[in-house]
Amino acid sequence: MQHQSIRVVRSAQFDSATAQTPGSQRFAAVHAGAGIESPMWGGLFSVEPGARTGIHHHGEQHTIAYVLSGYSYVRWGDRGEFDAILQAGDFLYVPAWLPHQEINPSSDASFQWIVVRSTSEPVVVNLHDDFWDDINLSPTHLRVDD
Repeated sequence: MQHQSIRVVRSAQFDSATAQTPGSQRFAAVHAGAGIESPMWGGLFSVEPGARTGIHHHGEQHTIAYVLSGYSYVRWGDRGEFDAILQAGDFLYVPAWLPHQEINPSSDASFQWIVVRSTSEPVVVNLHDDFWDDINLSPTHLRVDD
């Protein structure tokens, strides 16, 4: 019986030439461009202090993320009506087609997630900035002790 080989992808080999959303940076690790045949995609996601991503979804892809470092505030829903604060050590599941946005409430620390997607090619559908016509976030609502 012949088995596929295990592949190690070093951090220096992460590829930023992958689908992006304004306000964040994605780095592909497990993907076809690295010569890895896999039914899934894996990588690193980062948002700088005080930044927020554009509102987006991932089409047919389901996403699982592990918060590696920092805090993040996530909004989702048809009007951004749901939210949660995540911290290092938390897992997050984002169903296919769900509009969402990540916000970094920290003034001095990035947050990083390890992300795994259910298909091999990343799908990012960036929605227009006024997709949610009632984005009203008070700074106190977003405050997280750094």
